[in-house]
Amino acid sequence: STIPTPSMKSRCNTPSAASQTAETLPLNASKTKKTRGTADAYVQYCAEPFENDGSPVSTIVKGVKRAMAGEYSRELSVKVFTGQCRLIELGFRQGGAPGLGLRRMLVDQAGESKGELLRGQQKSIQTDRVLLTRGPDAEVDIVRRIYGAFVERQQSERQIADDLNAEGILTDLERAWTRGTVHQVLINEKYVGNNVWNRISFKLKKKRVRNGPDMWIRAENVFPAIVDRPLFDAAQAIIQMRSVRLTDKEMLGALEDLFSREGTLSGLIIDEAEGLPSSSAYRSRFGSLLRVYELIGYRPRRDYRYIEINRALRQLHPGIVQNVVDGLERCGCVLRHDDDLIMVNGEFSLSVVISRCRRMPSGSLRWWLRFDTGLQPDITVAVRMDAANQVPMDFYLLPGIDIARMKLKLAEDNGLALDAYRFDTLKVLYDLAAPVHLMEAA
Repeated sequence: STIPTPSMKSRCNTPSAASQTAETLPLNASKTKKTRGTADAYVQYCAEPFENDGSPVSTIVKGVKRAMAGEYSRELSVKVFTGQCRLIELGFRQGGAPGLGLRRMLVDQAGESKGELLRGQQKSIQTDRVLLTRGPDAEVDIVRRIYGAFVERQQSERQIADDLNAEGILTDLERAWTRGTVHQVLINEKYVGNNVWNRISFKLKKKRVRNGPDMWIRAENVFPAIVDRPLFDAAQAIIQMRSVRLTDKEMLGALEDLFSREGTLSGLIIDEAEGLPSSSAYRSRFGSLLRVYELIGYRPRRDYRYIEINRALRQLHPGIVQNVVDGLERCGCVLRHDDDLIMVNGEFSLSVVISRCRRMPSGSLRWWLRFDTGLQPDITVAVRMDAANQVPMDFYLLPGIDIARMKLKLAEDNGLALDAYRFDTLKVLYDLAAPVHLMEAA
């Protein structure tokens, strides 16, 4: 059965064995296999005015409906993100545990309190909103005690955690304190009343990324502060000075010592280590943890080199797009940019994608192309990188009318069906796009 989309609702009917007919479902729809004598399941679309009979018309309509559903999801994702940013700026909480010393308060559309939300509870009315409010005095005192011990008594996170555990004090999740949990309390701006969001993004069809401070959405002084601002700033200054005082050699040496003790490394292990800069400090200083691992000679069990390659290709992408734009403009084309879509002469659109080269265990090379169905370009310029992923090896000019799949797997040789679109340079594209000036007939 297919996965229903916002514009496609489906249900599965199981007809009697006497009325069964074999159906080949196109695209990503699949036929349910028989198990223990049960009949095949057939997909019927209840909210769409077409028959799923496998005919060419139903296949075309189904593809159009799926493209419409994908575009709807993309637009909805943008609208939801914009709405969430607006709510953050208004001071409303967008998910997540409140933390020690804080509680979630449910308010209606007029801002009137409707009561406290306990752990696991969610709002039931769309117009309701969630605010952070001050929690029990005992928890507030613990938070202030942590800041006081860190700033005034110069205790480390490990020492603070040991003291709290010795007294039987647990975290808000009823767990023992660790260096990492104390560190999170010390760096979280919600304790001075700030609402910060979008530190990490995981948008539709994208990978989970850690955003820089310039992309954070922040609203200041919207929650009741339980820590004075000067005390909070002093704690941040102490944390920042840890990595500022150390040279690159000292930071790498400390990490080598940690590796020799633990036998492995990760962001969590680095954050839990006493007297060591945090994993974010290493990322900020050296660019990424993988780069740090490479510098100290540590190789993770899993091969993460593809992350660095993908980062390099993302940096390479604007330059390749600009080269395509320059080549089209030299041919006299009139271009209009719309996000990642390039409209050429007002006649057709194209987009540029880069495919990373992957070497298989057998030694052969493979390229995986992922098309953005939300853009729906007339032509996709697919750039295949060389074996070292340093420079483009060749180009595929793939027309959208012929390539209906979201993903495409390419080998070194792909047969005429695909290699007919392969070219060593983009001269063919420039020749096709160059406008031809016709003399006006009398």
